[in-house]
Amino acid sequence: MSTHTQPVPFAVTPRRTDSAAVIAVAGEVDLSTASVLASAIAAETDTHPTALIVDLTEVSFLASAAMTVLVHAHQKHSSKLDFSVVADGPTTSRPLKMMGLDQVFPLYPDLDTALAAVTR
Repeated sequence: MSTHTQPVPFAVTPRRTDSAAVIAVAGEVDLSTASVLASAIAAETDTHPTALIVDLTEVSFLASAAMTVLVHAHQKHSSKLDFSVVADGPTTSRPLKMMGLDQVFPLYPDLDTALAAVTR
C-alpha cells in the first residue's frame, strides 16, 4: 500500500510589521517558482521598508534557484535595508549553510528572533 502526501502549495505572502517587510514563503521554491519570490522581494523593497525578512519556515524544498534569488536580493538591497532570512532545519537552513550563505546574510531560526534583531 502506497501513501501519497500532498505537496504544500507554493505561496508567497507579504506583510508588514512596523517598518519591516516580511515575505513568508511556503511550498517548493525551485526554478519554476523562484521568479515569483524575486518579484515579491522587488515589490516589497519598492515600499521602502527599513528591513526585509524572507521567512522560509513553511518551505518544503529549497533549490539553488531560490538561493540565487536570496543572494541577488541581498546584494541589491542590503545597503538600503536590513536583509535577513528565517530558516531552520534540514530543508532550508542546512542547504543555506552548506553554500556558506549564512556568511552572506543573517539566518534566524524563527520570525520572532529575526524581528527582534531588526527592531533593536
